[in-house]
Amino acid sequence: MANRLLCLDVGEKRIGVAVADLGVKIAIPLTTIEVDGTEIEQILRLYGRENARTLVVGYPRNQQGETTAQTVFVEEFVKPLEEYINIEFQDESLTSVQAEQRLKSRGQNYTKGDIDSEAATIILQDYMETKYGY
Repeated sequence: MANRLLCLDVGEKRIGVAVADLGVKIAIPLTTIEVDGTEIEQILRLYGRENARTLVVGYPRNQQGETTAQTVFVEEFVKPLEEYINIEFQDESLTSVQAEQRLKSRGQNYTKGDIDSEAATIILQDYMETKYGY
């Protein structure tokens, strides 16, 4: 059985992607996908290439934990993927803020795409800690 997880931080312009091997237990940024009409095909390709067993998707909520327009956007976005792959949601509260702080602390230049893939990494690490205790 595949031991890898793929994670998405879904946005309206870009999708941050991270990957983790459950044997290593560390999430790493993988790439950023531009939303251009081919994103579903790109995600399915990555999922297969990475031999993933689960697609973890960041689940946006407001500070009160309630769903938002972005929550509905993400739920609608993943519907075409549901028939092909196993999808699990993980709370993504404040991950973009954390991602930008991490990137700033490294003292290197970064792009908005870097923030998105770093946010996906945080979401995936949170998922593994919640689901598997690491």
